[in-house]
Amino acid sequence: MIKKYNRNKSRKKRHRVIRNSIQGTPERPRLNVFRSSKHIYAQLIDDTQMNTIVSSSTLDKKIADKLDGLTKKEAAEIVGKDIAEKAKETGVEKVVFDRGGYLYHGRVKALAEGARENGLKF
Repeated sequence: MIKKYNRNKSRKKRHRVIRNSIQGTPERPRLNVFRSSKHIYAQLIDDTQMNTIVSSSTLDKKIADKLDGLTKKEAAEIVGKDIAEKAKETGVEKVVFDRGGYLYHGRVKALAEGARENGLKF
């Protein structure tokens, strides 16, 4: 019997391995990225208290208005800039980047670079 390769199962396995080595703290929260086929989501998470500090995605009304005619990669960069602005408002400057098991390429890389442009350090 031939088994079909399951990309999402492999991604979740990579994410579990990554999560064993990184953890978000109140001073340096974890910047988590989730990417679906249409949208991209980012959250700043404090793992010690198990709560989300701020979040941003392409579904936010503020961002969704700007996305007409843009590529997914450009949209990811806008989400990165937005999450960095929100983080600065809450007093967060340094984060731990959690790519969620995805390769650091394409939309994930664009989100990270957008966040770095607006002052997040990781």
